[in-house]
Amino acid sequence: MDPRPMTATRITDDLVAPCLRLPPITWWGAFLASAGLAGLLALAVAAYVIEGYGVFGANQPVNWANDIASYIFWIGIAVAGTLVSSVLLLFRQRWRTGINRSTEAMTVFAINIAGIYPLIHTGRPWVDYWLIPMPNDLALWPQFKSPIMWDVFAITGYATTSVLFFYLGLIPDFATVRDRATNKWQKMVYSMLSMGWRGTARDWAHYERAYHQFAWIATPLVIGMHSTIATLLAVSHVPGWHATIFPPYFVSGAIFGGLAMAMVLLVVMRSSMKLQAYITLDHMERLAKIMLAVGMIVLYVYLVEFFCAWWSESPFERHQFIYRLTGEHAWSFWLMIICNVGMLQLFWFKSLRRNLAVLFAVGLAVNVGMWFERFNIIVLSLEQDHLTSNWSYYRFTLWDYILLAGSFGMFFTQYLVFARVAPVVSIAEVKATLLHKPAHAGEGAHHG
Repeated sequence: MDPRPMTATRITDDLVAPCLRLPPITWWGAFLASAGLAGLLALAVAAYVIEGYGVFGANQPVNWANDIASYIFWIGIAVAGTLVSSVLLLFRQRWRTGINRSTEAMTVFAINIAGIYPLIHTGRPWVDYWLIPMPNDLALWPQFKSPIMWDVFAITGYATTSVLFFYLGLIPDFATVRDRATNKWQKMVYSMLSMGWRGTARDWAHYERAYHQFAWIATPLVIGMHSTIATLLAVSHVPGWHATIFPPYFVSGAIFGGLAMAMVLLVVMRSSMKLQAYITLDHMERLAKIMLAVGMIVLYVYLVEFFCAWWSESPFERHQFIYRLTGEHAWSFWLMIICNVGMLQLFWFKSLRRNLAVLFAVGLAVNVGMWFERFNIIVLSLEQDHLTSNWSYYRFTLWDYILLAGSFGMFFTQYLVFARVAPVVSIAEVKATLLHKPAHAGEGAHHG
């Protein structure tokens, strides 16, 4: 426990210091490892462009495979970040100050990785600009009746809103770093990033108004975007996809997986950057409670899926869900259940919700489980559809593994850079919360 009193100067010193000093050797080790994995992503894309889509394990009929499963996984991570931050802001939850900046950053980094996968999946990424509704040399025009086009506009709109929401929240803190910087290059860079912020009453009035407007715009946009992706599957007739429950299923699963990723990042960042006074055990416990609530919704959806398959009396639907339980890929289904349902039950106990090792382990497990949830939905449904003559088996190739590992490397590389160039906790919001909190409000702001 830090003996220093909680003052405005201490808050500024603690949160600005990582931006102005050289990173420790541990940061460089993590950065080089992540950057190496990100390089593998570039290598996989290069191999695909040179050799063709056949370098991956996709086949007929499993032509939506690792790339689309990973795409939905990363979109889910992106959905949770902005949604959690904006909803907590709109409901005036003061404890959001410990987690909102990290979740917003997570959104921006995840969505630019997610955008890579559909471009790969088209088969000819060098002409992906044809998806944009603009005149081109072949006089093509996008087919707006296609669910694929709904995806393009949903992701573009969401990415734009998320970046603006994230950057807007950073402007006052960039100005604080600018004013503390002594190196002329740092001062110049942060002066540009802060966009002339002076902290006047007029600045704050415009900032508060714009920040809340982006929050209420982002909330329905997040739900609508991931529902669009779910509808893309639901409008098909593939057994296991043709279900009206898919939009709430995808949204709840996305929030669940995104919270798990935030949990992992916050546990590591809290310890490595000595932010115990700002990311407290109370913050982590409340995040675990939300995860538990959303996770039980996900469990309910799993049960509804099986009930609907049985109740429909469709032999194709029934076969699909029996195949998930007992087929060649049954191990992936049971791994999903263990990670998403079994591990989550630890959060019913308060002592475990406040144990960082347990929080980290459950967060990792849920991330694994949520990727395999998307794998089960995409791959298993396509492996065995209506016609037995179409049945096939999907296997990862080496390039599939490299592509998946590279996406995680790219995500963590971006996050590590963010942690060194921007305050990972909002300085202005922390000051408003910690320095003006009633004495009887037992939220554990000064301990943890």
